[in-house]
Amino acid sequence: MPELTRRRALTTAAGLTTAAGLTTAAGLTTAAGLAAAAPATALAAPAARAAEHHHGAPESFDEVYKGRRIQGRPSDGGGAHHEHGGGYAVFVDGVELHVMRNADGTWISVVSHYAPVPTPRAAARAAVDELRGAALLPFPAN
Repeated sequence: MPELTRRRALTTAAGLTTAAGLTTAAGLTTAAGLAAAAPATALAAPAARAAEHHHGAPESFDEVYKGRRIQGRPSDGGGAHHEHGGGYAVFVDGVELHVMRNADGTWISVVSHYAPVPTPRAAARAAVDELRGAALLPFPAN
């Protein structure tokens, strides 16, 4: 059996990382294919554009969805993670749901990270669906 060296360990780690990346990329391709096959009403891209102000920022919202209060509004960017949300904050029952805007204009959250949606409101609703009644716990800042 060959002796384990730093070089062999790094080579193995690089191979595993590459394999994991390919697996993730394949999964994203599959998810993109499913999204492309979904009806246009589910994607609601025109509705997403209509729900944005003239500067491209989403409108504020405050509603009760499935018994949970969800809110979204422009933020001042003062928190550690706000830069990913494009200056927008989303809350579920008063607890911040960390959201991020993707390059293609879709949104993801820390709860439903692999299911992009057209608006922050849709991200909040998806999080409520995924939580299934559980409380959203505060996400620790770095």
